[in-house]
Amino acid sequence: MAVRLKDIADELQLSVVTVSKVLQNYRDVNAETRRRVLEKAQELGYRPNYVARSLVMQRSATIGMVLPHLRHTFFQEVYQAIAAKASPKGYSLLIAISQEDPDQEAREIDHMISRQVEGLILASTRPYTAGDFLEPLEKRNLPLLLLDREFANYDAHFVGTDDVELGRFATAHLIEQGCTRIAHLRGPDVSTAIARVEGYRTELAAHKLTRHPHYVAGGTGDDEAGYWAMKSLLKAKPPPDSVFCYNDPVAAGAMKAVLDSGLRVPQDVAIVGAGNMHYSDLFRVPLTTVDQRSAEVGAQAADLILDLAERGSTTSATHKRGRRPKRVLVKPTMVIRESSRRKR
Repeated sequence: MAVRLKDIADELQLSVVTVSKVLQNYRDVNAETRRRVLEKAQELGYRPNYVARSLVMQRSATIGMVLPHLRHTFFQEVYQAIAAKASPKGYSLLIAISQEDPDQEAREIDHMISRQVEGLILASTRPYTAGDFLEPLEKRNLPLLLLDREFANYDAHFVGTDDVELGRFATAHLIEQGCTRIAHLRGPDVSTAIARVEGYRTELAAHKLTRHPHYVAGGTGDDEAGYWAMKSLLKAKPPPDSVFCYNDPVAAGAMKAVLDSGLRVPQDVAIVGAGNMHYSDLFRVPLTTVDQRSAEVGAQAADLILDLAERGSTTSATHKRGRRPKRVLVKPTMVIRESSRRKR
């Protein structure tokens, strides 16, 4: 017969709530009681029954995650980093994919609420100015953390890469390699793409380089879009001598377009991506990229959402205390490979 919380509690003459708190790593139990509970649980071979625990504690011990997709290793690595921190604290993760569809995203959020998650991590597929759709969540008293993508008109807790810096790093690197006609293949109308464009333009201005009106193209984040956008850029007069791409899949498409056109990478067109996906060094020409430090983003997101869930702290509660929600930006790093290396 499975060992129950009640069995441990009876053996130690403690309450079931106290035993449950120890096994969920709560901080408000003294060290001696914690030691006794953990030793007895190991002695009896206790394995957690999550359904029973939820009934006793009136908690689900679950964090919900709604992500736009998993085709980019960034979100996979962020998920793994969050899970690594949540599990030892007794939380499980419930993940849903919106497929970049706002209606599907809304359904998945409703599903998370119906499952009584104790916190919600959201990487939204909606445009940068569409944050007002989150306001009804405040009535649910649900701790919310925006991941990777934030909103201009909704001030919420946020963890992501410093995308303005990412755009600046990529552009500055191309300038250091002697490039002067630098194009950008942008992403969709979300904060990550908008901030990367800002970083790109800021760095061009800092070096007094001309912003060619046709050198920003694209608008999605996959390799096919990168291919056709790059084909179009190559027809510009004069054509760009380099391109900073919204992410590595876009860079993969851009590289194929350049090579299919009989040009060389990096001699004719230098290419920089973003994300440092695992296969970036396996391209026909190994890809220079900006590493978003996904594991660190995930670790920071885990710390924040778990703290919010433990305290039951919502965005509106933060505002009522006269404080701003936390905004954590992780600094990216350059990974230089052959696709941009003109100077030896």
